[in-house]
Amino acid sequence: MKQELQDLLDLLDLEPIEVNIFRGVSPDQGWQRVYGGQVIGQALVAASRTVEDQSRMAHSLHGYFLRPGDTTIPILYEVDRIRDGKSFTTRRVVATQRGRAIFSMSVSFQVIEEGLEHQFDMPVVEQPENCPTQLELNQQYADDIPEAYKKRSDSPQPIEMRFVEPSNQFNPVKMTPYQNTWIRAVDTMPHDPRLNQCLLAYASDMTLIDTATRPHGISWANEKFQVASLDHAMWFHQAFKIDDWLLYSQDSPFSGGARGLSRGAFYNQEGALIASVAQEGLIRLHT
Repeated sequence: MKQELQDLLDLLDLEPIEVNIFRGVSPDQGWQRVYGGQVIGQALVAASRTVEDQSRMAHSLHGYFLRPGDTTIPILYEVDRIRDGKSFTTRRVVATQRGRAIFSMSVSFQVIEEGLEHQFDMPVVEQPENCPTQLELNQQYADDIPEAYKKRSDSPQPIEMRFVEPSNQFNPVKMTPYQNTWIRAVDTMPHDPRLNQCLLAYASDMTLIDTATRPHGISWANEKFQVASLDHAMWFHQAFKIDDWLLYSQDSPFSGGARGLSRGAFYNQEGALIASVAQEGLIRLHT
């Protein structure tokens, strides 16, 4: 397995401290705060490990980011086993640092059942092999990437991304509040449905808030621009493998009050809708 993917799986492999309590760490990548998708993914791992019935899969999660996470100290995840029902299991997870909550999330698990089915059609977009790689985009936008970001932008990542409608994040122009991004793990994943869910939860925070900033043509590297995830909701519809290409189709129907709302849908290459996401983020432009 490629080292960058193994590092991510190690990041999600929480250390059990006590019954219902787990400890996670953050990578040293020069970020000032913990990446939101990491906290979502780790919290889902913590919740999943308290659900002994392996036939129950997460079908929804709802989380709130309360404080910025500190990358230099561990994060403690405490799970409250709220309910174990005949069909559904509910867990609440609180992530803390220095005795203060930085994130809270509720997760619901369900036994796999058959039911009435319908879905929206997958958008018609370019296939991933026809979209530029991140390396190609970095080369195209090289003159606009600040020196402080160049090493980080060129380093290997555990999630490969191919942008259907790419934008220059460091010198953006105003665009419509829509974007489509192909994603997949860079190597073969273990055959563990819950682990694949946790990795998709980790990836779901990537690019989503960016969709709400596209109409405004402001770079997140602008020192006067404050961007942060406020909440995150996700629904898992069908089984999937994250080492296959998945289309992350996103839109932002509204921004205002220093907040932006973004929505996303994940489809596999056969067109099946496998997960849906919604997030509100802080997009505050200081004068």
